[in-house]
Amino acid sequence: MSSDTAIKSVSFEDEYHTHPPRDIIEVDNCSASGSGLNFARLEGHVGFRGLFENRFILGITLFSTLGGFLFGYDQGVVSNVLAIESFGAAFPDIYMNATLKGWFVSTLLLAAWFGSLANGPVCDKIGRKKDIVFNVVIFLLGSSLQTGATAPVYLFVGRAISGLAIGALTHVVPMYLAEISSANIRGSLVSLQQLAITLGILVSYWIAYGTSHIGGTRCAPEVPYSGPLLNGSPTFDPYNDVPVGGCTGQTQASWRIPVGFQLFPALCLGVGMLFMPYSPRWLVEQCREEEALQTLSNLRRKPADDRSVRFEFLEIMAEVRYAREARMAAYPDAGPLRLLINNYWIFLSSWPKFKRLAVGALTMFFQQFMGCNAIIYYAPTIFGQLGLNPNTTSLLATGVYGIVNMLSTLPAVILLDSVGRRPLLISGAAGCLICLLVVGVLVTMYGKDWPAHEVAAHTAIAFVFLYDVNFSYSWAPIGWVLPSEIFPLHLRSTGISITTSTTWISNFAVGLMSPSMLTTSEGGLAYYTFAGFSLLALLSAMFLWPETKGRTLEEMDAAFGDNATDREREHMESICRELGLPAKALLSA
Repeated sequence: MSSDTAIKSVSFEDEYHTHPPRDIIEVDNCSASGSGLNFARLEGHVGFRGLFENRFILGITLFSTLGGFLFGYDQGVVSNVLAIESFGAAFPDIYMNATLKGWFVSTLLLAAWFGSLANGPVCDKIGRKKDIVFNVVIFLLGSSLQTGATAPVYLFVGRAISGLAIGALTHVVPMYLAEISSANIRGSLVSLQQLAITLGILVSYWIAYGTSHIGGTRCAPEVPYSGPLLNGSPTFDPYNDVPVGGCTGQTQASWRIPVGFQLFPALCLGVGMLFMPYSPRWLVEQCREEEALQTLSNLRRKPADDRSVRFEFLEIMAEVRYAREARMAAYPDAGPLRLLINNYWIFLSSWPKFKRLAVGALTMFFQQFMGCNAIIYYAPTIFGQLGLNPNTTSLLATGVYGIVNMLSTLPAVILLDSVGRRPLLISGAAGCLICLLVVGVLVTMYGKDWPAHEVAAHTAIAFVFLYDVNFSYSWAPIGWVLPSEIFPLHLRSTGISITTSTTWISNFAVGLMSPSMLTTSEGGLAYYTFAGFSLLALLSAMFLWPETKGRTLEEMDAAFGDNATDREREHMESICRELGLPAKALLSA
């Protein structure tokens, strides 16, 4: 720590005692549990209204969430591409084989699982900013291979490479946003990641819907369908319904354009991140304190000697220093590999730390096994099974589904920091449970003959949309918010890499199983399965999840009961005194 910073720290303590801020609540300072201090400093308005008080951070967030846009775009585009006949003509095995189709979707998901898990140490080493740029380059390579694919191997390799990058980006972007934000707007800010994901899904749906009409909606209009019956009508069979020489109607551009479009936002993200600030918390970990203080000052749009900026900076300094000294005391002779392994092992060392990991991982697990991404991946197929025309109306309904998905995320941006996380999780899980049960019952009773039961079919479609509303304002955004805020700084990258990898391995399993479950004779099986997990999610949110609304990242110990021993408390108090933090900490009213 520089001498200038130390002088400012002492003068801050003197100023604090002489002119204490108004509207305060005193609590014990440095009664911090293992990783941080037990005080918050809420600045400005809470939640959605507070977003517009610091437009600099809002701008950085909106730009950084292009990483989420890429994830959402790929999620949405694959479902429509799989329904385009010219794609089926080029890759008939993928188009017709449910198992191979599942692997086509799941290759990216499995690679994303590995990418998110492996990105933890990399992100700690090179920083959040450089990590985003590095993974954009990888994503560009993978997307280029998919766009120009002439054989299935190029598609699968391209999706695997893109998956590595998307997995890493979904790990690092929410963490970057959480680390640059203040407690009063963190939930709304990080939930913009989910809004970007839904925007990506929406854009992909409508681009694919538009391009599916290039040359017409059929591969060969003059050739009658000879494929399996769906709702009493034959469907496209790429083995028998494609003329010699390929499609005479719909062109290859109908699927290559939507696949290639994602190169543009990825390039914008990679170039733009070069001009974005580093995370001040990462800079402190790298012993770049003066740069961290200046970065924090720029982010808060206040001078470096502002009382609130110095208070937040010293809070970060105390946490980093405590974690570093505690680690050195526990493992004085440990090398880099031992310290890396310990970052994972420490989550099993105590119940509070394990609870953090369990809450984060289970939130991500339920986010997937409640079925939302299965519906997104196979939306045209699902709407086709519910009685809509698979070539036109079902793609249009999929596009409308994307609009509902995005608009339903907005309540989370507005309410997360005022209502809290738990109420939204509980109400969302209950709503999803009811909707899935209704759809499952209707599919079981009437799914074999939808044309004869149009009211039941339309009711099932309506409840699919209602399910989307309930999921989109609750588990979809909070799945990214909660894991990004519950870990102490020295374990944050590792913890988030584990929770993010959980969502990807769960996504992989759901993507692989869903085609078979959706095409089985027991048509309601998929919906009953997702309803069962919705019930488990509801019970978990009611009885296990703590509320994290309004707490700084350095205050999460109290939320998880991670209380310090007397020896740890004394250690933290000595650090506070040396840094010039006051004997009493303040909570803004």
